[in-house]
Amino acid sequence: MEGIPHPIPRTVEEVFSDFKGRRAGLIKALTNDVEKFYQQCDPEKENLCLYGLPNETWEVNLPVEEVPPELPEPALGINFARDGMQEKDWLSLVAVHSDSWLLAVAFYFGARFGFGKNERKRLFQMINDLPTIFEVVTGTVKQPKDQSATQNNSSKSKSSGKSRQSESQPKGVKMSPPPKDEDESGEEEEEDDEQGATCGACGDNYGADEFWICCDVCERWFHGKCVKITPAKAEHIKQYKCPGCSSKRARV
Repeated sequence: MEGIPHPIPRTVEEVFSDFKGRRAGLIKALTNDVEKFYQQCDPEKENLCLYGLPNETWEVNLPVEEVPPELPEPALGINFARDGMQEKDWLSLVAVHSDSWLLAVAFYFGARFGFGKNERKRLFQMINDLPTIFEVVTGTVKQPKDQSATQNNSSKSKSSGKSRQSESQPKGVKMSPPPKDEDESGEEEEEDDEQGATCGACGDNYGADEFWICCDVCERWFHGKCVKITPAKAEHIKQYKCPGCSSKRARV
C-alpha cells in the first residue's frame, strides 16, 4: 500500500538498496517509533499490515485491493494479536514476519528481472551480512569476533557499573563501545562489549568515528543520531533509557 511511487530496482545493487530502505523503515517502526506503531495497530480495525518503504519510512495500512498484488504482501492482521500477547512477544512476531516479507520482495524483483544463480547468491550474501529485524528487535545481535573497536579517547566511556570510565563523561551513561584490547578484565565484560557493536535502532555495525550511547535498562547500544542524543546532551543525562524502554515504562 505505497502511495508514493518508487523506482523499480533492476540490478543487484538497486534491489539491495531497496531492501535496506524498507528494512530501516521497519526497524524504526519496531524500535524508535514503537509507541506510534503500537497505537496504530488497533485490534478494532480491519486487517492491517506493516509496510516498510524504500525511503526508510513505514506505514500501517490495509492490504492492497488488487489480486494478485503487484508486490508480495506483508503479514495480514498483525493488529488482531496485539492485545492477546505480551508486547515484546508481539513485536518479535511482527519482526519475524517482516523479515520474511523483505526476502520475498527482494527475490520477487530478482525473479522479475531474471537474476541468474550468481546474482541471486550475491544478493543473498549482501542481505545476510545484515542483522535480521528480529535480531535487532530482540537484542540478540552479537558483535563479529574479528571486529576490534578503536576510537578516540574523547568518545569512549563506561557507566559506574563497569570497570572503566572516562572522567569526562557522566556517570550512569555509557557512550561509545570501548575497544576490547584495553584490558583483560574477563569474559563477562567482553560479552557486554559484544552487544555494543550493532545499533539497536538501525542494526548497522559500529563505526569508530560515530557517537554511540548505551541504554542503562536493556544494555543495548545505539547511534546517537538514531535516538537523537548528542555528546553534549548526554553529559546531562544521569541514566539513559532508549525509546523502547521509555515507552514500555510509560504504559506500565
